[in-house]
Amino acid sequence: MNKYIKTECGLNKYEDLKVNKTILGKIRFYWFIIIASIRDKILKF
Repeated sequence: MNKYIKTECGLNKYEDLKVNKTILGKIRFYWFIIIASIRDKILKF
């Protein structure tokens, strides 16, 4: 995932969301991956 999410705080949030196995947790996890990947790709950190 380091290829798509480059910020340290983003990677920490990724790890936190990955642990949550509820339906809402999974939705938040996938939503975070999409938004963080787009944001980091555009801003190129």
